[in-house]
Amino acid sequence: MKLAFFDDFKLGVVKGDAIHDVSAVAKDIPHVGPGDLISGLIARFSDYRAKLEAAAAGSGTPLANVRIRPPLPKPGNVVCMAVNYMENGTLAKPAPLNAFHKAPTAIIGPGDTMVLPDVPATIFEGEAEMALVIGKRATKVAAADAMDYIFGYINFIDGSARGLPPAGNVFFQMKSRDTFAPIGPYLVTKDEIADPQKLPINLWVNGELKQSFNTDDMAHNIARCIEWVTSIHTLEPGDILATGTNHRGLSSFMDGDVVELETQGLGRLRFNIRDDLKRTWSRETRLDRQQKGQEGPTHQLTGKYAKEG
Repeated sequence: MKLAFFDDFKLGVVKGDAIHDVSAVAKDIPHVGPGDLISGLIARFSDYRAKLEAAAAGSGTPLANVRIRPPLPKPGNVVCMAVNYMENGTLAKPAPLNAFHKAPTAIIGPGDTMVLPDVPATIFEGEAEMALVIGKRATKVAAADAMDYIFGYINFIDGSARGLPPAGNVFFQMKSRDTFAPIGPYLVTKDEIADPQKLPINLWVNGELKQSFNTDDMAHNIARCIEWVTSIHTLEPGDILATGTNHRGLSSFMDGDVVELETQGLGRLRFNIRDDLKRTWSRETRLDRQQKGQEGPTHQLTGKYAKEG
C-alpha cells in the first residue's frame, strides 16, 4: 500500500495515477496534526488496513490534480547512517558504524523547496537515500528480528552544508538545517518491496543523472543498522532511519535546480532548490574529480564566500 498526504494533509491511498481520500477511516486515531495521525496509524495498522483498502476502491482523484505533501510531516526521530556504502567496492573495508540526527523541521515534501542558507559552506549537496520507517517500538532489537520492526520505505534526501567552520564541528550545523530532508512522495508498506537490499536508486539534477547505485552496496545492512541504532536509543512508530548513500555521484545543488530521486518501487520525489545568494559551483561529481586525481567536492566558483584562486 502507498500512503500519502495531499492538499491540506488529507490522508490518501495511492493506486496507479489516482489518490483516494481515506481520511474518514482514520479519524478516530487520537491526533492534533498529521504527524500524530500517521504515527498512530502506523502503530495500529493491522486494525485499519482492511478498512483503508475498502475506502480506496473506486476511481479516486488524479494525482495530477492534487498537491502531495510529505508522508511523515513530523517524525519523532530522523536518524541517518553515515558512510554506509562501499562506494561500488572501492573501499577496502566498511567504515565503522556511525549515524547522526536531523531535525524534524528539516522535512519537506514533493514540490517543496530546499533553501540554501547564508552560511560559508564550501558546497551544498543532497544525498540520495532509501529510508525505512519504523512500525513498532524498537529497543535493543537483534539483527535477526530487525526486519519485523519495519513498517515501510520512503525516498529520502540528506541535505548537507559542507565545510562550515570551525573544523571538526560538523554534523549538527551541516545536516540539521530546515528544509534539508526532502521525503516522499509516498510511504510504501514493506510488503510491496520484495528485497530492500537490492533496489536501484537514481538521482537527477535538472534532468541529468548524477547518482546511480544499488542498496546491495551497503556496508552495514538494514538489519544491522536497526540493531545498532536501537542499542543506543528507542525508535518509535513513524520514526525514520535513512540508510546512507554512495558518495561518488554527489554534486552541487544551486539556485533554480530541480532535483528528482527515485528508488525502485517508491515513486519519484521531485523538489526545488533556492539560494537567494545565487552562488555557483562546478557540476562535477565526486567521481569526476577522483578520475582527475582530485579529492572531495569542487570549490565555489562565484558569489558570497567564494575564495580567490
